[in-house]
Amino acid sequence: MSEIITVGLDLAKNVFHVHGADRAGQPVLRKKLRRDQVLAFFSGLQPCVVAMEACGGAHFRGREIGKLGHDARLIPPAFVKPFVKRQKNDAADTEAICEAALRPTMHFVPVKSEETQGAAMVFRVRDLLIWQRTQAINALRGHLSGFGQVAPQGAANASKLIAIVEAPESGLPADAIPALKVLIAALTQLEAEIVKLDAEIARRAKENDVARRLMTVPGIGPLIAAAIATLAPPPETFRKARDFAAWPGLTPRQHSTGGKQRLGATTTLPGHCMPQCPAGQWMGERSLRRLLIIDANSVIIKRHVHAAARPGTWLAGRLSRKPPMLVRVALANKMARIVWAPSRDIAAQCPAGQRMARGGVYQSPAAVA
Repeated sequence: MSEIITVGLDLAKNVFHVHGADRAGQPVLRKKLRRDQVLAFFSGLQPCVVAMEACGGAHFRGREIGKLGHDARLIPPAFVKPFVKRQKNDAADTEAICEAALRPTMHFVPVKSEETQGAAMVFRVRDLLIWQRTQAINALRGHLSGFGQVAPQGAANASKLIAIVEAPESGLPADAIPALKVLIAALTQLEAEIVKLDAEIARRAKENDVARRLMTVPGIGPLIAAAIATLAPPPETFRKARDFAAWPGLTPRQHSTGGKQRLGATTTLPGHCMPQCPAGQWMGERSLRRLLIIDANSVIIKRHVHAAARPGTWLAGRLSRKPPMLVRVALANKMARIVWAPSRDIAAQCPAGQRMARGGVYQSPAAVA
């Protein structure tokens, strides 16, 4: 049997498929493994490239296989799909993974450490609780509207909905109040848990050196700083600030052909691919993108008192010519670039100004001058 250079591994719950190829890309191994056979199988192979799709459990498998001396690589599933021939089955998927890994221009996802995965969990859990809180508020508002009781939208107005339920003069049926109080109890519990997670994120931001430096950037608070420090790949992964700003998905999706540029909406697909991918294709760290856009939105809302939106500034000029939502995304993109590195003018005057890539702190152009 020829020497195995690349192995494609199709992950599953119980049954795993393996496809091995030699240096010329010819298949030399096809095998089906049970879960408890995977590590034993790879321990008997000579060190080689082991490719997997970046999916649930892939980082764990990548770490374990890497400990055996292999080069574990994760590929975004969207980049594997074009290599699937005809029918969709586990064997075809495994062969496609192996072929995709052989491409010299393929982009891979870095295997995360246990510490990185654990630190990122607080943001995922917080997102889930916020979604559940929104769901509870909407349910409470919808039920009350059936009895002619209304309140403004938004989580900040949830207290008004609770006051309606608790007010004796609201005129709500006695049979409805116990069910509504169940929603209120769930909402109160969710609020308390979200506050705890926010406090935990703020604590981590104070203890993390990168997050502390990021918080020197105007508009970057503990939440965004900790999210960038935790969710973003190492800064040296990106060649320039533009690549880092494109990685969260703050770029329009392209559908260009024949030399004609066609730009669509901001990308919304999960961001597994690396910054070298064409801008707007399969990109978007959703949590980080949302936080940056929300932060940019707060600047837009307070533009009458915010220094960055004064007449004559870049933001004021954009607001006078462009739609507000487009300006929000553009401002979020600019903030991401500032996080990775300062503008070219600031960099020339203050090389230490690069926050994430070179370990500096933010210095405004006025302060440098």
